[in-house]
Amino acid sequence: AHFHELLLNKVFSFAGVYCEISLAQSPAVVKTPGESVKLSCKISGFTMTSYYMGWVRQAPGKGLEWIGRVNSGSSNSPDYADSLKGQFVLTEDVPSNMQYIEAKSLKPEDTAVYYCAR
Repeated sequence: AHFHELLLNKVFSFAGVYCEISLAQSPAVVKTPGESVKLSCKISGFTMTSYYMGWVRQAPGKGLEWIGRVNSGSSNSPDYADSLKGQFVLTEDVPSNMQYIEAKSLKPEDTAVYYCAR
């Protein structure tokens, strides 16, 4: 399975205030079926505990598929897409502004670009 690096940047300007929002993801990795992987997403430019933080993926030639979301900073369990429950684990490290997605026992159909999003 191939997992690709993605850097999402949004720049906002309002009343002379400059704010750069960045979600910087871990580098691409190549895994074989049955292996596990843990991808990270470093948040900067906003307080992630004010948002739901989610993960989506896009398999080659396909549309976006929602994996799940975390109500950041809350004690609530993450929400997962019904079709993917049990395949992924979403976690976070609030003090470090990090979001994580872990997949165990990868399958060929898990080959995709994985995006973190707010």
